[in-house]
Amino acid sequence: MAQSLSRLWTHLIFSTKNRFPFLSDKTIQTDMHGYLAKMLREQDCETLIVNGVADHVHALFALSRTNSIASVVKEIKRTSSGWVKELSPKLAKFHWQGGYGAFSVSPSNLEEVIRYIEDQEEHHKRVTFQDEYRAFLKAYGIACDERYVWD
Repeated sequence: MAQSLSRLWTHLIFSTKNRFPFLSDKTIQTDMHGYLAKMLREQDCETLIVNGVADHVHALFALSRTNSIASVVKEIKRTSSGWVKELSPKLAKFHWQGGYGAFSVSPSNLEEVIRYIEDQEEHHKRVTFQDEYRAFLKAYGIACDERYVWD
């Protein structure tokens, strides 16, 4: 078979540095989500949704056949960080956390994950980011040292 074909649905989660609520302004938050979706598409990642709250984002996309998850995340963080800093002097110190979580999603669960990402505002009235992230790590059987997770 000469062609290389893939479709790896990915649920990506990452936060602002130290979970500082840089994205508390709803207009900036919405614009950031749109910008991240645009940058994912520019990395050849079919993107279904990007949403989040003041201190973190979720994205659901099909990982590019030719780019690694690490290179995609590095590029969208780099470009979006530079972009948002130009919006306002209040955002001059904006930074994303160093790490991220990327989790596989079955095609049969895409609608459920879309709804979950759409409902982030309501979800985080009940659950902290840290507890949400711990639940993902547990569900996917990922061990971590929390000293290095929350930068």
